[in-house]
Amino acid sequence: MRLVVRFNDRIGIAQDILGALSGRGIYLMAVEVDPLHVYLDAPAVAREDLSTVVAALRQVSDVTSVEEVDLLPGQRQRLHLEAVLAAIGDPVLAVDGQGVVTAASGLAQAVAGPGVDDGSLVGRPLREVLGDLALHDELVRAGFRIPSREVEFGGEPFLLEAAPIRELPGGAEGHSAGGVLTLHAPRRLGDRLQALQSFPLGGGFDDIIGTSAPIRALKARAVRAASVEAPLLVRGETGTGKELVAHACHLASARREAPFLALNCAALPESLAESELFGYAPGAFTGAHRSGKPGLLEMAQRGTIFLDEVGEMTPYLQAKLLRFLSDGRFRRVGGDREIRVDVRAVAATHRDLEAMVAAKTFREDLFYRLNVVNLEVPPLRERGDDILLLSHHFLESASAQVQRPPCRLTPAAGAALLAHPWPGNVRQLHNVIFRAVTNSDRTLLDVDDLDLAGGRSARAVGEGAQAGGGATLRQAVEGFERALLERLWPEHPSTRKLAAHLGASHNAVAVRLRKYGIPARPGRVR
Repeated sequence: MRLVVRFNDRIGIAQDILGALSGRGIYLMAVEVDPLHVYLDAPAVAREDLSTVVAALRQVSDVTSVEEVDLLPGQRQRLHLEAVLAAIGDPVLAVDGQGVVTAASGLAQAVAGPGVDDGSLVGRPLREVLGDLALHDELVRAGFRIPSREVEFGGEPFLLEAAPIRELPGGAEGHSAGGVLTLHAPRRLGDRLQALQSFPLGGGFDDIIGTSAPIRALKARAVRAASVEAPLLVRGETGTGKELVAHACHLASARREAPFLALNCAALPESLAESELFGYAPGAFTGAHRSGKPGLLEMAQRGTIFLDEVGEMTPYLQAKLLRFLSDGRFRRVGGDREIRVDVRAVAATHRDLEAMVAAKTFREDLFYRLNVVNLEVPPLRERGDDILLLSHHFLESASAQVQRPPCRLTPAAGAALLAHPWPGNVRQLHNVIFRAVTNSDRTLLDVDDLDLAGGRSARAVGEGAQAGGGATLRQAVEGFERALLERLWPEHPSTRKLAAHLGASHNAVAVRLRKYGIPARPGRVR
């Protein structure tokens, strides 16, 4: 039985209320007093005796009402606090001003379990819980205001964040009632870091736009590669979307719930890339955080590490990466303790690694470690069927970003996009569309709005499309292709020379030459 008794304030009324129960021999498990309220918890009172007890309480002078409640305020507060601590996802400890644990979340209890004899952290000093007397003394001395630092808790590394609970009223300056300690596991930091990375909302294979045969084949092979617990090497020209493919493979794997963290090996100098990937120990180098720092490998625990442009790695980092791929172990920069993690490595490069191996600029053993499963992302010029599909997607996205009505392409602009060689691939197409939407005031974008490199060819496409009058886009493109190939054939009289000049594949050029009967005179297309 739990009751709330409301009353008009007067001296001694709380004592009178308790006396009405004690005179009946009722055992009270808990009593809470708020202004004009007394909450009572008497579990031994049977349901059939409830009305008698309520009647007795109402006989007390100045009592205005007696009602049954499900929980006392303090009980409800403790229940909600436990739910909040459980939802945080990191071990949390509350300690008093002397550094003795007064409360611990369930996760903190579980992590510390093997090292706690009686299964309880409450009542233990921090020097025992964390095994660090100096840290215990520093926390108490500084009033639980210290910078974040790495500690060991339950045999595992954590990043500790401390915050004072509150100042004691009338106490000495800087003295606090205790503190709250939050312990962040490296993987939890990885989750936060992943959330800041700019991946699409879904990020899976459905976000890889394209219906061409090369893209369909890539997706089919990538789905199979995603399920394999082995290193993956993604190859392709710059701008083809290798990281998008790698992220989709991660989301399709059994590691999808763990972090996917990326390191661009070409963007950082060797020393910084090493500390980012492997982390560093306390005092490893000048300017290092005194508590050390976990690297991406630790933060990606049970997830995926993506090594973009792995061909740019220095020989030293190649050797260190090889060691990790061999047994999953590594050492932090300046550290002497070996760390083991369960992380899948996915690497990407636009470089010819076989040629680099032959030139002794890339380790042969590392190449074979990385090249267990591989994917080749096709360049945009080999997936012409996707160019307009991608363009329409980028038009919608760019229009939304600059907050203007959706833009469309004229047939001439579409023909120009289809005919362009796209050395920068999808990234270049995205930039061209975004620039056109940003710079033009028109909702119908023409060739001149695209600002394509090689303006003469772009204008030629536009003129060919305009000359077609009411022709369809396909007919306009075919007319341009025929005129372009007839003009260039005398200057480059072989399919290989012409393909090299146009930046297209040999087969694509040969097919179009046969389609348009070029050269017209008898002869063989080489």
